[in-house]
Amino acid sequence: MEQLISSTQNPRIKRLLTLQQKSSERRQSGLFVVEGRRELLNCIAAGYEVESVFCKTTETDPPDVEGVVKGCECFLVSPSVYERIAYRGSTEGVVAIVRARSRRLDELLLSENPLLVVLESVEKPGNLGAVLRSADAAAADAVIVCDPLTDLYNPNLIRASIGACFTVPTVACTSEECIAFLNGHHIQILTAQLQDSKLYDAADMTGPTAIVMGTESTGLTDVWRLAADAHIRIPMLGRLDSLNVSVSAAILLFEAVRQRKEAN
Repeated sequence: MEQLISSTQNPRIKRLLTLQQKSSERRQSGLFVVEGRRELLNCIAAGYEVESVFCKTTETDPPDVEGVVKGCECFLVSPSVYERIAYRGSTEGVVAIVRARSRRLDELLLSENPLLVVLESVEKPGNLGAVLRSADAAAADAVIVCDPLTDLYNPNLIRASIGACFTVPTVACTSEECIAFLNGHHIQILTAQLQDSKLYDAADMTGPTAIVMGTESTGLTDVWRLAADAHIRIPMLGRLDSLNVSVSAAILLFEAVRQRKEAN
């Protein structure tokens, strides 16, 4: 454990803050920030390499990081510095800088009866993080993000997913690449849309299935509507015509889980 860092002007702290705030810096450096012991453990279990760890301490209560990380730089930071680098107060006093990994479609290990979530042009990292939580809960094979408008290592995404971004294989690609991948693996494409659609529980999700959703504002583009094997919708009984994409994902994923359980 290195010496105590007590100033936010420390070069290591300034670098960490830049990684949190700027996606361009994350892309150029190949590094990102993970906050929280649970999230960091999930990250390490997924095979990511930790570069450095920053632990909050006081003179009477130094942190115990034994068993969390080994073979990387560890720094103690004062409570005031930790307050500056942490977004949440309940993260066990641990923030880490981690090396990013890129995963390709052809690297996905699919089950015999895969269930996937596909998101087109997702904008809000919090929504993507919430979708990943639902995908983890439903034991989905992967989440594929097509033409993303947010990077997959955005701190808000990691926080919202509470580490599911590490437990669920996640790939970014173009819509065309994804459609070719799904067709090549004989995975049916179900697009969530209002137009020309049937109720979601009328669709057969017992076989290999990809549930495809777009943005709440514009929905899916025509490339997905034309590629779909079926169009499905969630009934809207009030005055609004759409749900948050993370809520929709949870409903559709667990309909697939229900159908598959009954089929077995």
